[in-house]
Amino acid sequence: MYRIENDLLGDLQVPENAYYGVQTQRAIENFYISGVKLNQYPQFIKGLAYVKWAAAETNFTLGLLDENLKNAIVAAAKEVIEGKFDREFPIDMIQGGAGTSTNMNINEVLANRALEILGHQKGEYQFCSPNDHVNLSQSTNDAYPTAIKLAAINSNNQLIEHLILLIQSFRNKGEEFSHVLKMGRTQLQDAVPMTLGQEFEAYAANLEEEIARLNQNSNLFLEINMGATAIGTGLNAAPGYAKLCAENLAKITGLPFVSAPNLIEATPDTGSYVIYSSALKRMAIKISKICNDLRLLSSGPRCGFNEINLPPMQPGSSIMPGKVNPVIPEVMNQVCFRVIGNDLTVTFAAEAGQLQLNVMEPVLIYAILESMALLTNGMDTLREKCIDGITANEEHCRSMVLNSIGIVTALNPHIGYKNSTKIAKEALETGKSVYNLVLEYNILSKEQLDDILNPENMLAPK
Repeated sequence: MYRIENDLLGDLQVPENAYYGVQTQRAIENFYISGVKLNQYPQFIKGLAYVKWAAAETNFTLGLLDENLKNAIVAAAKEVIEGKFDREFPIDMIQGGAGTSTNMNINEVLANRALEILGHQKGEYQFCSPNDHVNLSQSTNDAYPTAIKLAAINSNNQLIEHLILLIQSFRNKGEEFSHVLKMGRTQLQDAVPMTLGQEFEAYAANLEEEIARLNQNSNLFLEINMGATAIGTGLNAAPGYAKLCAENLAKITGLPFVSAPNLIEATPDTGSYVIYSSALKRMAIKISKICNDLRLLSSGPRCGFNEINLPPMQPGSSIMPGKVNPVIPEVMNQVCFRVIGNDLTVTFAAEAGQLQLNVMEPVLIYAILESMALLTNGMDTLREKCIDGITANEEHCRSMVLNSIGIVTALNPHIGYKNSTKIAKEALETGKSVYNLVLEYNILSKEQLDDILNPENMLAPK
């Protein structure tokens, strides 16, 4: 069953029970691009609803909107925020029109739900119009980016919650492995001893830095351009609307939103998205490097490093019996590659802005939201199915240290670089131990050597 709605282009059938209307229906028909729907990102839908709620409150305060209409729109917005109408946002995340289809999707859903609240039928827009009432004093060009920013802030908060869990997982392993002596490496060559605990604690510290970076960059989203309308001049918005709307949005969300000082500058500007996406990329690069390490440290089990064991998650080969692959670090690597690629998409989309508007914001926000979702899911998978279950091959780690030529580095301050090089070279060529060669050449006494080459004495400045 259908109802007939019309717009600039004429009449169109809309499903009778749908809360969305004609312009959403056109977007459904025009933009089947990614197959990823707006309703897959509920934080974005909530952001749109909060923006419309703030706009309704502002329009009412300024005497532009009837109290009954305001109350109905706000009530509808609250229901959308609660997730009751997520299914009513079926349009593709990638779309032409600078987000107009998305803006009209929320306008139509709120209008039709408000009509029901007021005792009318869906589509009776003379009583509550998507354009004249829900979109009053707004344009896609200010409402859409403001909703993006709200969605990004809330998604960032969720991302950090999951990042903190991953950091703690690494820190727990750092404590568990604090006594496990191993050889540190530079350029894949033996360097100097360390503990496996120090290695895992370094991973935790490395990722902990990203919390401040993500929060610092997400704070740029707090400056919004509501009241700019089409290009920043504020045409069709009442005097004082921009500041009051920002205040109302801050009040209902609990976030310190402020009106941009120059709305013409703020409307096409996408700098905040660029810098936030770069923070996501930076974090992805770090996580991917850690996963590279995990795959290397667990390589073997007989012909690789074999210092740690990753939890076996599934058989690794259809032809090689007994093979188990590091599938969880591998999938996290791929997540990180996607995030890095999304950052390039954001870069191109931001650069493509022209004059008073950037029409590429749909793919830009899709890239950012996808990156955050992928990282959130990926970090949970990495933590639960890999990090928490890692075990150490303690004796193997220690034996590699004791047999390593790398411990000759500790002799350098005592016997000089030239003698150290000579000992290392001969040990490598003959297979003799560094220990025996030092005694053979009578360079140090056994007591001196035992103290210097005690591996535990080489873990910190001394």
